[in-house]
Amino acid sequence: MDELNLEELERIPIPEGLEERLSAKIDEWERKSLTPALSQREGERKRISFRPRILQYAAVAACIAIVFGWGYQKFEQNPAEQDTYQDPVLAKQEAERALTLLAMNLNKGMEHLEKVNTINKKAEKTLNEQLNLLK
Repeated sequence: MDELNLEELERIPIPEGLEERLSAKIDEWERKSLTPALSQREGERKRISFRPRILQYAAVAACIAIVFGWGYQKFEQNPAEQDTYQDPVLAKQEAERALTLLAMNLNKGMEHLEKVNTINKKAEKTLNEQLNLLK
């Protein structure tokens, strides 16, 4: 019994339809084990690829709101209102400082967004490779 040879195995009767039933059962197990994982991965991929678009649209909307708000304020200014700075040179310096601070913070945010995009591309590539291997 330690060694079974091929001739002895061929003499064992195989029930009818066993191969089809085994194939169907294996396919069912694969569907059960892969379906939640695939749908979860696809959901994550959709969610990840959706976030940068939202950030892009939000950035565009914020810029448009700032421009329109600035224009609206310009037209609605009351002549009785007085500037915060009497000296135009000092006002210019303060405005440049504020814009520089804004630009630095915006660049930091864009760097983080680029890092997330590279990680997203790597994860998507790996996922596609794994899915291709399963096919």
